[in-house]
Formats: sequence, structure tokens, C-alpha cells
Amino acid sequence: MNVLVVDDESNIRKTMKMFFDLEHHKVTTVSNAKDALLEAGLQIFDLAFVDLRLGLESGLDLVTSLLARSPWLKIVVITAFASVDTAVEAMRRGAVDYLPKPFMPGQLKLVLERLAAIRTLEQRINLLQDDLDRNDPDVSLSSLYPPMQRVIELARQVATSDAVVMLLGPSGCGKTMLARLIHRWSHRSDKPFSVISCPSLSQELLESELFGHVKGAFTGALRDNPGRVASGEGGTLFLDEIGDLPLSIQSKLLRFIQEREYERVGDQRTRKANVRIIAATNADLKSAVASGRFREDLYYRLNVIQITLPSLAERSGDIEALAGSMLAFFNAQNHKAIQGFSPAVLRIFCDYGWPGNIRELRNVVERAVILCTTSMIGEELLPESMASAVQQPSRIGDRIKLDTIDELHIRRVLASTSSVHEAAEVLGIDKATLWRKRKQFGI
Repeated sequence: MNVLVVDDESNIRKTMKMFFDLEHHKVTTVSNAKDALLEAGLQIFDLAFVDLRLGLESGLDLVTSLLARSPWLKIVVITAFASVDTAVEAMRRGAVDYLPKPFMPGQLKLVLERLAAIRTLEQRINLLQDDLDRNDPDVSLSSLYPPMQRVIELARQVATSDAVVMLLGPSGCGKTMLARLIHRWSHRSDKPFSVISCPSLSQELLESELFGHVKGAFTGALRDNPGRVASGEGGTLFLDEIGDLPLSIQSKLLRFIQEREYERVGDQRTRKANVRIIAATNADLKSAVASGRFREDLYYRLNVIQITLPSLAERSGDIEALAGSMLAFFNAQNHKAIQGFSPAVLRIFCDYGWPGNIRELRNVVERAVILCTTSMIGEELLPESMASAVQQPSRIGDRIKLDTIDELHIRRVLASTSSVHEAAEVLGIDKATLWRKRKQFGI
């Protein structure tokens, strides 16, 4: 935990710092209320030990001020002037415990362990609530497609580090879910996982959402906003569609990644935070760098570990399992007991191109569950555009464009082979040509 000690006696501060260091907790010590509030504005603390008398100042007043800034903070009042009245008043102000001086290391350790357990439990409850509030089903990790199996294995390996991860792949292929899983597998799993969609906010609001702002920083800033970086202390921040990040914010993000330092909008104070960055894009960032729309130094800083997710059409063998897990999720959400999909629906699922990838599959299954009144989802419950796309003729000699057959054949070869190299060999073209074809068809 991150611990704040506020005591005007230097020996007490030194002794408590030594104790917390030995217990492997991060500790900051200050001697007065002003410095305590300053540190509370710069860091996210889990626990504070506050002396009842700080020279001419009252520690009880500081308790109120600290909790106004950080409602989650666990505060223990410490004092050499213990009494029932002061203990009751400390609890009334929001303190969670009361420790009379002199206290032994064993007493301090008991208090620390108890409050650490409470703080950890609160964080886990918040994470569980976030999961309950999500409207998306978990995507199955099992895959019959070797490149996807390698993606999952690489994600598990990088999860144990704090390295920046760049997720690439077409829109809707599951980059957000993979980012969540990397966080869940990491040592940060009991800390927050935050998501910022870079294209969804204006430049001013995006910077505020990322780094926070102070009251009055701009029109509409009616109160302080700590920002996702501060509120996600110790956790993971996922920046979706990083290619749409404005240039003016790119330099600030680069500085934060390199130095862990930032300033809120409208505030000159430099703050620090320990947050892991995972970024994602479906854009060609190299082209963006070449055209000057994306900083080259930020590109290389983000691209420490690159993971490329395949499209859903490339993993056609996984579609039935993915649809089944989504069916179970939406059954529970809609209080239904639909048993599965008809053979005709499963054939359409395998033949369809899925331009919207997993996101499109999710929408199709949710729609079908809502409309279904029987025990099985039939093809009549699928969107008309989807059924007609699959029913279009695709045989050699039919009156259709050559590109249509070209795309369908490439998709099916990619789905039936274990690598792009093998697919290129089957198709009789080089990998560069196959890459251009995939880009042309959005595969």
C-alpha cells in the first residue's frame, strides 16, 4: 500500500518509515497539515497515520480535509494524549482506528494488516462491480487457429511485466477484451482497469479525461477532476484507437510513459503516477508517422511489445464456440433458456465474412436472443443483410465480380492454414501480395 505518515516528531516519522519499508509498503512522511494535503494532491494514498496534535494545528481537522480529497483513504489517528472523547471525535470525523502512543511494532503491524485486508477487499468489490456493469460477454480464450493460440500465449507472457503493449488488428476483433485479460493476468489485477476511447472526445476533454483538470481550468470545469491516470493508480490504462490521439497530447503521453510525470489541465504542479499503458489501433501507425500525424518517438515507445489479433473470418473454426459463449451470456441477461443455433445458422456463421468481427457477432447473437421465442435460434432471426450476403452466388462462372471470388477464396484459405506464409504458398503468391490483398479486402 501507499502510506502517508503525518507527525511533528522526527523520531516517530523515522521509526514508522523504517517499519513500513521493512513491510515492503511505500511510505511518505511529513510533519504538518499543509505538506500532508500537498502530498495527498500529488499521490494516491491507501492509508494515513495522523498525529492528533501537529504543533499548533489539530490532526482532527486534517482528517476531515484528507477525506474530502480522498474518500477511500483509511486514516488512523495516533496520539500521546489518548482519551475516550478524542477517540470518539476521531471516529466521528471519519478515522477508522485510534492508536495511543507509545505503540509497539506488533501493534502497528496488526493495524496495518487489518486495514490492508479491508482496502484490498474494497478494491476487489469495485472490480467485481465493474465486471457486473459491463454489457459485453467474455470472449473464449480457446482457439483452433494457431496464430490466435500464439496471440493468447504471448499475452500471458507479457502480462507478468510492466512493459507497454500495442494491440493491432481490425475494428471489433477483441482488442479491448485482450487488454482486460492482460490486466487480469498481471500483478496489477486487484487495481483499476480504465479505458479511454481516443476518437470519442474532443482534444480538450480528452486531455482532461486522461490527466485531469482543476476547477476553472476551462468553461464547464465546475470542480476538480483527478483524471484516469490518477484514479487508476497501480492499475492499467487502455488507450483505444491511439492513432486518433491529437498531436498536442501525444507529447504529454510520451513524457508520462517515460517519466511517469504529468500535470492536470490548468495546474502547474507536477504529479507522479504508477499506471501501465496498453494501447490499441486498427490504423497503420507507420503511415501516420510518415505523414506527420503521429510522433515517431511515441510510436517506438508504444511499440515495445506488439500483438496482432486476427480477424474473425480468419478464425472461422472458432465462431461456433464464440457464438455459444455469447448465447449463454445473453440468455442469462434476458432470462431465457435458448439451447443453441440451428445447423443453417451455423453454416451461415462459417460462410459469412464478418466485416465487423467479434463485435458484429456479439450484436447478431444479442439480437437473435432478444427476438427468439423458441428453444433454437433459426436463420429467420438473422439480419437480412447478413443472410443475403451469404446467399450471393460465389461459384466459378457466376455473374459476379472477380474480386468477390478472390476475397472469398483468400478468406477460406487463411482460415484453413496455420500461418500467412502457408496461406501464401497455397495461393501461389508471395507474402507481400497477400498482405496487400488482405488490406484491400479488410481481412
